[in-house]
Amino acid sequence: MRKPNNYENTQAQGEFTPVELGGHTLVIKQVEERMSKTNKPMIVVYFDFAPGDKQAGYFEEVFANDIRPEKKWPNQGTNYILTEDNDGNCSRSFKTFLTCVEHSNNGFETQWGDNFGQQFKNKLVGGVFGIQMDFYNGRELEKRVLRWFVSHDKAEEAEIPMETETQAYKDHINGYPGYPQGSTPAGDGFMNIPDGIDEELPFN
Repeated sequence: MRKPNNYENTQAQGEFTPVELGGHTLVIKQVEERMSKTNKPMIVVYFDFAPGDKQAGYFEEVFANDIRPEKKWPNQGTNYILTEDNDGNCSRSFKTFLTCVEHSNNGFETQWGDNFGQQFKNKLVGGVFGIQMDFYNGRELEKRVLRWFVSHDKAEEAEIPMETETQAYKDHINGYPGYPQGSTPAGDGFMNIPDGIDEELPFN
């Protein structure tokens, strides 16, 4: 057999390249309107690293290599944003997201009304990744998560954020107040694909 082209540089399944810390250019795959568990309006932003980014197509590849029967879009490529603060006014994180998308796409202005999420499909935005310490299934985990959005032209110069901790990690460090001995908060690190999407990839 002839050795296939690019054999040395082809990544075997099961090998894992972590997300690089700092700024990335993102392409928005889908924005969904939902209600949070506490019944507050929110959006869910699904994204990947954009063409031209140093890790372009990263989350699509992770998704393609997911061998579980029910494929799920990676949690690292998903962001939840409450649209209102505790007083019922626009939240800063929602306004930041919209402003960053508008600044990243010439001439784009947010349109309000029905099918709100559709206008963001394939739009660019910047994102900054940092380390978040977590505790799951009896193990301390160092996750690389989206910390905040920026305009895509600011992504390259963005500094790596300071490390942060999940509540589960803080509870673990402090001896689990509020959890039965030896138990951990639930969650498998992945996000369910939205209902009603049967395609091989969740976003077309």
